This record gives sequence, structure tokens and C-alpha cells, in this order.
Amino acid sequence: MSRKVLVTAKTHPYLVEQLESKGYEVTYLPAVTYDEVYREIGDCTGLIVTTRIHVDKRLIDQAKQLQWIGRLGSGMELIDVPYAESKGIRCVSSPEGNRDAVGEQAVGMLLCLLNNVLKSSLELRQGIWERDGNRGYELNGKTVAIIGYGNTGSTFAHKLQGFDVNILAYDKYKTGFGTDAVKESTMEEIFREADVVSLHLPLTAETKHLGSSAFFASFARPVWFMNVARGKLVNNRDLIAALDSGVLAGACLDVLENEKLASYNEEEKEQLAWLLKADNVVVTPHIAGYSHQASIKMARIVLEKLNIL
Repeated sequence: MSRKVLVTAKTHPYLVEQLESKGYEVTYLPAVTYDEVYREIGDCTGLIVTTRIHVDKRLIDQAKQLQWIGRLGSGMELIDVPYAESKGIRCVSSPEGNRDAVGEQAVGMLLCLLNNVLKSSLELRQGIWERDGNRGYELNGKTVAIIGYGNTGSTFAHKLQGFDVNILAYDKYKTGFGTDAVKESTMEEIFREADVVSLHLPLTAETKHLGSSAFFASFARPVWFMNVARGKLVNNRDLIAALDSGVLAGACLDVLENEKLASYNEEEKEQLAWLLKADNVVVTPHIAGYSHQASIKMARIVLEKLNIL
């Protein structure tokens, strides 16, 4: 039987080294396309993916010898997990590996937004020394609401605990997680009390475009809105309208509805330009969870879950 593993994304050398040390033949194709995966996967025992390749029924049917799929990071929306498992293919992910990196970036982006770090730095590069116009807001005393209390949501809450904030958390599918530092809350409480709201949800049919005009308008006051999870949780048009009208105080976005800039239509180009020019928005290119340490930890956890280490 084949002992071939196809790695479809850029990863730390640790992953390949460990697989080879266990007797696997590794095909490392970090820029591989879907069609190329289809051609390569026929004799593979294992498949390593991130966020680029859609592992659908067609691909799974082609993978006659596939035993497992390892997802580096969190979120399994690009893998047809039920169908893979119906074929006896084990599917694992490694959200534990990059949750610290996501939590730290979320805190960093929030501090950057509240204190006008990006705005004032960009102004200085244009020769503008502005203090009054960049007077910031302290995080201390604010109420931060976390929607989705899995690996990244709970880690974000942990990272916030030195800032003397009130932390509210809601998870539709989890209860009993409240602590002295984190109040398990309802959405009604969050709408009423939050100053900051951060999404930490997987992308599903249920969560797609949760960030809508109706959602943003439900808060008792303009909140600072954060999304370091999945871009399609938010409707870009509604987000921009809420920012433009003052319904939202500002936004931190590590993810976008469409992250393939080369495929943008005119509306998407205009939306991104608007977000990048807005004084009260911080945008980064899906780098939360992308730390040097996380690249090793995610690989290690996937291999541990697959009983390869």
C-alpha cells in the first residue's frame, strides 16, 4: 500500500521532516491547484490542507487510497467531512495550534484601533504631526463581547484578562463555560451592554453574513466590531454602510469576504479601497494565526491527532 502524503500548502519544514521520519513519501506542492491535486491524489494515503483547496466529493472519490486529511488550523468548511468520513477517511484539524496567535493579534488590532496607532503612523509618513486628532480610548473598563467560545474565542478572552475589561461570551452550542473572568451571556445582553464585539465562529450556512445591517443596528450604542475568523461571516456592503453612518464606531478585520484580490470586480475593489482609507478601520491580510510558532504547533497537533507522532 502507498505511504504517500500530498501537502497542498506552505508549511513549516517540521511537518515534512516528521512525516518522512515515519516512512511517508511526501509530495510538497505549496502552490498546487485543485486540478493538480485531482491528478496527484489517486495513490495518496494522506492529504494536508489549509484554506486553498476545496476537498469536495469529486476529489474524495478520486482518492481511492486516502486514509486521512489533516487541516492545518481551524475551520473545516472547505472539506466535505461527512462524505470523507463515510468513505472511512479520518479528518482532523489543529485549532489548538494557532489559537494563541489569533488571540494575540485580536488584542493587538483592538489596541491599534482604539489608540489610533495605524492612523497616526500613516499620517506621520505624510509629515503630519497630530496629537489631538489621535486621542485614543482606553480599553480599561470597556465591555468586550465574544461571539463563539471555542479555541480562539476562549483564548481571546484569556489574553484580555489583564486589561480590566468586562468580558461577555455567547456560544449557541456551548454552555457552562462561565468563570469569574468571563460572563456567559445571551445575545440580548451583548446587544445591550457591549462596547466591543468580536466574532470567533466557523463559517456555516447558519453563520454566513451574520454581520448584517440588522445585526449592527441591534447594539444599544456604536460598537467597535472585530472579525478575525472568516470573511464571509460579514456582509461587506452592510459593514461599510454601518461604519459610514456611525452605527459602528470602528472595525478590526483580519479577513474579508473575498480574499483573492486578483479576482475582484469593480464593487469589491471600491469596497476594499473604502476600508483601507477609513480612519476607524484596521485591515490585515488574514495573518492572525499565522505566526512562526503556530506553523510548528499546528503541524505537531495534526500529526499527534493522526497518531503519527
